[in-house]
Amino acid sequence: MALARNRRRDRGVDYWPGFVDALSTLLLAIMFLLTVFVVAQFILSREITGKDEVLNRLNNQIAELTELLALEKGNKQDLEDSLAALQSSLAASEGERSRLQELLSSGAGAADAANAQVGALTDQLDEERQVSARALNQIELLNQQIAALRAQIAAVESALQASEAKDAASQAKISDLGRRLNVALAQRVQELNRYRSDFFGRLREILSDRENIRIVGDRFVFQSEVLFPSGGDTLNPAGQAEMTKLAGALLDLAKEIPAEINWVLRVDGHTDNVPLSGTGRFADNWQLSAARAISVVKFLVSQGVPADRLVAAGFGEFQPLAEGDTPEARDQNRRIELKLTER
Repeated sequence: MALARNRRRDRGVDYWPGFVDALSTLLLAIMFLLTVFVVAQFILSREITGKDEVLNRLNNQIAELTELLALEKGNKQDLEDSLAALQSSLAASEGERSRLQELLSSGAGAADAANAQVGALTDQLDEERQVSARALNQIELLNQQIAALRAQIAAVESALQASEAKDAASQAKISDLGRRLNVALAQRVQELNRYRSDFFGRLREILSDRENIRIVGDRFVFQSEVLFPSGGDTLNPAGQAEMTKLAGALLDLAKEIPAEINWVLRVDGHTDNVPLSGTGRFADNWQLSAARAISVVKFLVSQGVPADRLVAAGFGEFQPLAEGDTPEARDQNRRIELKLTER
C-alpha cells in the first residue's frame, strides 16, 4: 500500500506552486525596481527647469504604472481561475473518496485496493488543499501590490497637478515681468527721444548758419568737404571748429541725461562710389570712411567727451543717400552722420 501511494505521488508532481512562487518573486523585484525608478524620476523632475519635460515624464510614468496595474490585474485573474480549477478538482476528489469508502464499507471490491485508493486520494486532497492555500496567499499578496500601485499612481498624479499649478504661477509671473519690462523700455525710449530732441534743437541753434549741414531722419549730416580735405582723414580748421561746437553741446546735454540711460553718439563715415587708386594711404573707400569717423571721435574725446559715449563706424560707399553717378549724388553721399542713440 505504501509503495502504491509513493508511485501515485511521483506521478502527481505539481509544478504550479513553484511557478507561482517564482512569479511572485519576479513581481516583487519588478515592483521594487519600479518604485526606485519612480522615486528617482520624481526627484530629478523637480530639479529640471524645463517644465514641459517634467510634465511629459510624469505623464509617461502614469501610463507605465497604469499598464503595470492592468498586468497585475490579469495575473490576479489567472490565479483566481487556477484556484477555481483546484477547488473543482478538490470537490471531485472528495466525491471519489466518499464513493470508495462506501464501496469499502459495503464489501464491494477488494478492501486493500480500496484503502490504497482512499489513501492516495487523501494525500492528493491534502496537496490540493495546500496548493489552494498558497494560491489564496498569492492572491492576497497581489491585492496588496495592486493597492500599493494605486497609491503610487495617486502620488504621481498629485505631483503632476502641483507641477502644473507651479507652471501656471510661473507663467503669470513671466507675463507680469514682461509687461513691466515693456513699460520700462517704453519709458526709456521716451526719455531718450526727449533728450535726442533737445540735442537736435541745440545743434540747430549752433549750426543753423551752415547750408552743407542738414538733418536726415534722426541724424545730423555733415558733408565731408566741411570737415576733411579731399581723400584725407585729418580734420581741417573749419571741421575742428564745427566739432568743437558739437562737443560743447554734447557735454551740456550729458549733464542732463540720467545716468541709467546708456546713451552713445554714433559717428558714421560714408564716401561716394568713386574707387580709390589703392596707391595712397587708403586701399579703398571703406578704410577712408572708417578713418574719418575715428578722426571725429578722437577729436571729440580731446574736447572732453567721454570715450565710452562715442562709437565710430565706416560704411564706405555702400549706404548712399542718393542713387546714381552724378556729381550732385556723389556730393550728398560723401558725409559724416551723427546719431544720438542707446547702446
